[in-house]
Amino acid sequence: MHFMPIVLLLLGACQVHGKAVFAHFMVSNSENYTESDWANDFTLALDAHIDAFAMNMAYGDPVNSAALPVAFTVADSLGFRLFFSFDYAGNGAWPEDQVLDYLTTYGSNAAYYQHNGQPLVSTFEGPDNADDWVTIKAETNCFLIPDWSSLGAKAAMAKDVADGLMSWAAWPWGGQEMNTYVDASYRDYLNGLPYMMPVSPWFYTNLPGYNKNWMWRSDNLWYDRWQEIWFLQPEFVEILTWNDYGESHYIGPLYDKAMAPMYIGQAPFNYVENMPHDGWRLFLPFVIDMYKSDIATVTEEGLVTWFRPQPVGACDDGQTTINTASQLQIEFEPASVLTDEIFFSALLGSTADVLVSVGGNSVDSVSWTHKPSGGVGIYHGSVAYTGSGPVLVTVIRDGVIIAQVSEGSITSACDDGFQNWNAWVGSSISSTSISAQPPSLANDTCVEGTGTGNFAGLCEFSCRYGYCPIGACYCTKMGTARTLPNATSTVGYPAAGEDANYSGLCSFSCNYGYCPESACGTVDVPLSTPTSSPFTPLACVVGEGEGNLGGLCLYACNFGYCPIHSCTCTAEGVLIDAPAVNSSLTGVPAATVDYDEYHGLCSFACSRGYCPEGACVLSSTAGSGTTDNGIVVYIDPGVWSNPEAACPMPCTMVLPEIQLGGTSIIKRPPYTTTVVVEWTTVVGITQDNGDVSTATRTSRVAESTVIPLPDITTTAYPVSNLVIPTGGIYFPTPRLPPTTVTIADDPNPLNEPGVTHAPKNRTIIIPPYPWDTTPYGSSGSTDDLNIPKPPSIDVTDGPNNPECESGCSGKLCNDPFCHCFWGCPHTGASYDSDTSSDPDDPDSDTVDNGPDPNANNDDTDTKQTATTTTTSSCTRQTVTDAWVSCTSVDSTSSSCTTTSTLVEVGCSVTAMTTTTGVAESCYSVSPDDDQGQDGGAWNDSVLSSISSGWSGLGSALGITITEPTSTYTDVVYSGTASVLTTTATATATSTSTALPEYGSSSAWALFIRQVYDSDTSSTGTFTYTGLDYNKDELTIDHCTTDTDWSQSVDDDDEAPSSVSDITAFGASCSLSLWENTSYTSLVGKLECDKYADATCETPINVVSGGTCGAANIYQTWIVSCFWGDV
Repeated sequence: MHFMPIVLLLLGACQVHGKAVFAHFMVSNSENYTESDWANDFTLALDAHIDAFAMNMAYGDPVNSAALPVAFTVADSLGFRLFFSFDYAGNGAWPEDQVLDYLTTYGSNAAYYQHNGQPLVSTFEGPDNADDWVTIKAETNCFLIPDWSSLGAKAAMAKDVADGLMSWAAWPWGGQEMNTYVDASYRDYLNGLPYMMPVSPWFYTNLPGYNKNWMWRSDNLWYDRWQEIWFLQPEFVEILTWNDYGESHYIGPLYDKAMAPMYIGQAPFNYVENMPHDGWRLFLPFVIDMYKSDIATVTEEGLVTWFRPQPVGACDDGQTTINTASQLQIEFEPASVLTDEIFFSALLGSTADVLVSVGGNSVDSVSWTHKPSGGVGIYHGSVAYTGSGPVLVTVIRDGVIIAQVSEGSITSACDDGFQNWNAWVGSSISSTSISAQPPSLANDTCVEGTGTGNFAGLCEFSCRYGYCPIGACYCTKMGTARTLPNATSTVGYPAAGEDANYSGLCSFSCNYGYCPESACGTVDVPLSTPTSSPFTPLACVVGEGEGNLGGLCLYACNFGYCPIHSCTCTAEGVLIDAPAVNSSLTGVPAATVDYDEYHGLCSFACSRGYCPEGACVLSSTAGSGTTDNGIVVYIDPGVWSNPEAACPMPCTMVLPEIQLGGTSIIKRPPYTTTVVVEWTTVVGITQDNGDVSTATRTSRVAESTVIPLPDITTTAYPVSNLVIPTGGIYFPTPRLPPTTVTIADDPNPLNEPGVTHAPKNRTIIIPPYPWDTTPYGSSGSTDDLNIPKPPSIDVTDGPNNPECESGCSGKLCNDPFCHCFWGCPHTGASYDSDTSSDPDDPDSDTVDNGPDPNANNDDTDTKQTATTTTTSSCTRQTVTDAWVSCTSVDSTSSSCTTTSTLVEVGCSVTAMTTTTGVAESCYSVSPDDDQGQDGGAWNDSVLSSISSGWSGLGSALGITITEPTSTYTDVVYSGTASVLTTTATATATSTSTALPEYGSSSAWALFIRQVYDSDTSSTGTFTYTGLDYNKDELTIDHCTTDTDWSQSVDDDDEAPSSVSDITAFGASCSLSLWENTSYTSLVGKLECDKYADATCETPINVVSGGTCGAANIYQTWIVSCFWGDV
């Protein structure tokens, strides 16, 4: 492939200090490589300005020893560099001595990459072997930057051995674009140590042999992520990957002889064949040099385009999902997220047009979504298409074709019946040389950015002016700093209920005229402390399944594992931590169920102690339990004096009780669990006209309950069964049998004066004791059971020995907890009432989800969670339910109010209040309709129907009104709690959501009319005029004299910052403009008392605007405001 020359401007050593770009290389795919193949890959990487390959090596892979000598020899001859990335996930953990051997052998090789004189080394996972690196670093002087993404940045740094960290979080969640919240977390916890930031162009895998079948939406990812790298400027960048064909994120060439993942992983079809990705390397010299040195010179222009080869829905989707439950993500059907688009990027020296055709038919409305500041750099865009056939993408300037890609096609032909979710990538280079430079990144700042959820508006405003804090926002474009708006001296603070993440944004934005009430205020109020990161996507917390899947889905979905082809997620919320995995327990589907539907669920649930009979079968590698593996062997008590035993493997070994030599008392600590207490009350609502309606209030409290357990008096204690697959050392576990207790609800769990409810009796099953998650007797066990620990047993393959032939004290396990011995679920098989979650954010758990919300990122500082009520296993939260009432239905009334009552409390609760009222004084209101001031919201036909009585009103609103004096029930609001507040009744609020008479096509224009005394006079009158119009049918020009409203003004108000006392569509309105430095930058909002807010822009951007004149009259169109899409 031909690469575009980029002339790097060397601005001094300080400009390139330490920065390097690597590509992840799968050594296992090089089994059939020749020297020329190595030379080809290294040469292409050098052309792309890649500094080194991170050589991913799985433990025990025979390809390693064969490939490395050749690879290092060829790399040295070409001046290319390599370093090791030890893969601890592929074939298990690397032994310390073998890591030492590889680093000792190759660490001093001339081709091995050095960081400040130390051999750089990385890993893919392996945090459990962190202690090995203390010795390895001491003996090799290596510089360790591991990828321990399963821990997250905070827990990885707590290992206290890494010199820096790499993240594997290179792909976006669901339908979102890529952000930098995880990167911000790493930067925070690294505290100045090197960060290796990942970048990847695509992700799609369908390898059932590896239990992998998902994609992450990657449409604009290759462009977006390099913009984020330019902004964050990490010490290192790693491209994922050069040649991982199985996950479709390769940028290297295709080799037929390197496609082992396709058949080893049992791919249903070869989704890599004839799907080149070489084009994604085309602009790497430019983006890498800009990252390293802030500047580059473009000498050739070019084009890269990519697309999925079939339209969405054309073929069997292969049960591939967007997101993966294996990483506790909510899964989506591809058709619900993806669209049929063609994507394109061009490296240009000046602006040009882009054209697209499919099957010879031109695609309309093709344009660039992103343009570089200054005109030199990468232009990017996409366009939706229909039809099929050859795809032609052309960049043209002044009628001359700059570059054109024509090789790919869209087709409805399927790959063995399946949809190929991989990308076809093509590229083209101009035949004409140029010389152009973009502005230096050293002088640039962020000029575009956004954020998630409620942060979006603040981030879009502040990032535009260079203030883009990476903990709350993410920058999407660098450029020349914009002129700041005039400062207002308004001091902004986070709004009530918000947290410190808003502080800097509100302070900046409010001072420059943008202070949204949903996020900021002008009064300093106490800040909340979030119990989870606001930047973390929600997880599934409740799910269901059909038939035999019911119990599995109820259990697994509660902890975020809810595969869409087996279960249905019915509620989303903050991820609830699952019980710890017992690595010795492995579940597989029973022979009578569908393997694909049950496999993942059985693996997830059984390893945590829930393995329902008839759905799953438990197999064990080193633990306890009863399975169908092998024969059942009863062992003689002599094993305790001589801890050696044998059985024909595999076997289930039933161990004898251990005699205590007399009567002993075994003390168990109190057992803590969570129960949901629920009750209803009826609340009376008195309206303005004296009528009384009632609302049924349901309160739900997830209450931590401590159950004292009686002492056990005994002369012996039982021991768990052992499942023995192979010989080895086994640690028997004491197993005091399950206990059943009955408790009564708390009649007033919220301690409300005068409130009580009828308690219910509950049966709680106490799991077998001990409850530690570490096998009893092994290193790290924390149980304080006051009985002797049984000795470890050396088990070998052979005849039963010592065999118990009669009167055996050991019992074959047959209770509900037989497959659970450490970390058993709180309430046995009854999981539906146990929705406990950790009160802190999940940063320190298995996934890194952004900055920790506690002050100083300190999870242990429990006093910081004073705004929530916490127990040892639950954070209580309260949600707001809404009740809507109206005292009249006059077209100009403002009587509809939303009376809110905080009624639901729990670990993860959803508001869903039912509203009961009297039909002759209230009516039900859809949550999508106007729930506030209703004046003018209805057209004439609706208003006329009101006069005919309640039935006419009901018909007009599309609702059913019951007979007078009868009642109705209607759900009017739903939402999920995120912050705990006390149970109380809130003040009434009123909200306008109505649209003017044209609905979503309504628009209003503001003009200034200047009438001079004569053609030569400089004095005259100045008037604002307003026009109501339908933006979809606008045929008037901007010189119209038609007006619906006018107001006299001074001549110095020609470009106003605000206008009040406006009449638009019969409503009283006010206009606020956020910028007024020139007409082309005007943006603002029109707020009216009867309607939803309208968004305003200059007419030059939306219709046709400017200034026109006739005789001594001049008119300027200042702004247009829209209630629909602009």
